Amino acid sequence: MKRLSERVIGISESETLAVAARVRKLRECGLDIVDLSLGEPDFPTPEYICEAAKQAIDSRLYFSYPPVAGYLDLRRAIASKFNTQNNINYTHEQIVVSNGAKQAIVNVLLALLDPGDEVIVFSPHWVSYESLIRITGATPVFVKANAESGFKVSKEQLGKAVSRRTKLILFSSPGNPTGAVYSRDELEGIAEVVRSNEGITVISDEIYEFIEYSGSHASIASLPGMADRTVTVNGFSKLHAMTGWRVGYMGAPQWIADAATRIQGQMTSANSSISQRAAYEAISGGPDRSLYMVEEYRRRRDLVYEHLCRLPGIKTGLPQGAFYFFPDIKDYFGTRCNEYVINDAQGLCDYLLNHSGVAVIPGDPFGDKNCIRIAYTRPERQLEDGLNRIKKSLALLQ
Repeated sequence: MKRLSERVIGISESETLAVAARVRKLRECGLDIVDLSLGEPDFPTPEYICEAAKQAIDSRLYFSYPPVAGYLDLRRAIASKFNTQNNINYTHEQIVVSNGAKQAIVNVLLALLDPGDEVIVFSPHWVSYESLIRITGATPVFVKANAESGFKVSKEQLGKAVSRRTKLILFSSPGNPTGAVYSRDELEGIAEVVRSNEGITVISDEIYEFIEYSGSHASIASLPGMADRTVTVNGFSKLHAMTGWRVGYMGAPQWIADAATRIQGQMTSANSSISQRAAYEAISGGPDRSLYMVEEYRRRRDLVYEHLCRLPGIKTGLPQGAFYFFPDIKDYFGTRCNEYVINDAQGLCDYLLNHSGVAVIPGDPFGDKNCIRIAYTRPERQLEDGLNRIKKSLALLQ
């Protein structure tokens, strides 16, 4: 008898990866698809980072197993980055380099959670948070923010959600899918709730730290009393366009960093040696050498915003970070065009993909059934094309 574990049965496939796979199949059939679904930079990894990887290969010094937590010089560079750019005094011993930021989050969840524990998740949220929590046997508790609050959870909402079983609080800023950025004052409200409840740890997902347009990014671990209560997760995928290199990292209280290292040592061991050499070059050079990408994202954001604001039935704010829009599209529920009947966000996404060849993602897996996520990680010409196709298709719905 073939039977999967309850652990696997209880989780779903990542919606973003499922849509990406569907887009690939349609393109293989010769269809012209504008893909606004996947949050992956369309820039190549900067040449100076690639050159560091080439030099590491040519040196023949990095063909052995690296230390599980990462090379010492890379961990020292990450600790220095936290100190100078985030005002968090992690030592290199508190840094764990992992196979992407997702693994860093998984390491912490596995280290801290038992069945019956609860994790408060600020929602809308990244699609993988729920499944990753459920793998551990713990229960996600979603605290939902809306467009009126800028998709940001308040101190009061958080306080009401805390229970005796709360073990973790998990959120991202800048946020995926909304682009919301928590100010220092808003983070202080969250910190007040944490400080008044023993035994709660925060996971702050800051992978979009530098793709931020308001100039107000702050790390919750930098607030008084929070460094010992916070795991700060980051990586190289977004700012440095290194998604395929798979390098993430965490800064954490020592006891959590030690536990995460033990888990990683058994599951995957260290991150790729050559990827780590590339990451060392990226972080040693500072963020400035990659900020040209952020300026391009800002221009694309403004372009998409102008288009969306002109579309009837679409409600959106101006995201302050990341590279997504999360517009409300519920005014189209109940409409139709020929055989297409739009009952929900999934129906609208299917219609746009099949009718106009534009791929976007429904908001349900992110925690809001009335929204869709649009990624602007494509050149302006493709964005213009995709948005014009969306406009024409929406105009046919009655």
